[in-house]
Amino acid sequence: MKMNYAGLLLLSALLAGCATSHVSLTGPGDRTEMCKATTEQEIASLFDRWNQSLHTGDPQKVVANYAESSVLLPTLSNKPRFTQAEKEDYFQHFLANRPSGMIDMRTVELGCNTAVDTGLYTFSFATTGAKVSGRYTYTYRWNGSQWLITSHHSSMMPEKKQD
Repeated sequence: MKMNYAGLLLLSALLAGCATSHVSLTGPGDRTEMCKATTEQEIASLFDRWNQSLHTGDPQKVVANYAESSVLLPTLSNKPRFTQAEKEDYFQHFLANRPSGMIDMRTVELGCNTAVDTGLYTFSFATTGAKVSGRYTYTYRWNGSQWLITSHHSSMMPEKKQD
């Protein structure tokens, strides 16, 4: 099959674009968005960053992981948290028991400047000795300089196993 010169140039440009750290996508209104190259390992490390912020005991440091327009659907509260102040209020109470999280299993999905980390985790609470297993989903968005949580949903595992 013969490829004309213009087709060869187009193919070369596309392959060269794949080798860069950013990919350009044309969106609605001919807007160009640069996609940050990332890996599953980089996204997985965002939980470690969040978990380390828990260890500081400072709710503001935890909330710094969240985008301004994010939502937190927490494990130990029925109230959704939309504002930074609402998230700080939740974490002030959550941090009182000195939590530490551990991922039990996960799956990561990568998109253009977005990522989803979902799975199961267990929290140990140093002040009470309690352990709580839960399901989680973190969605992330690249803001041009760092990954921030845009939504965080966490719920305790059902007591009875239902498959």
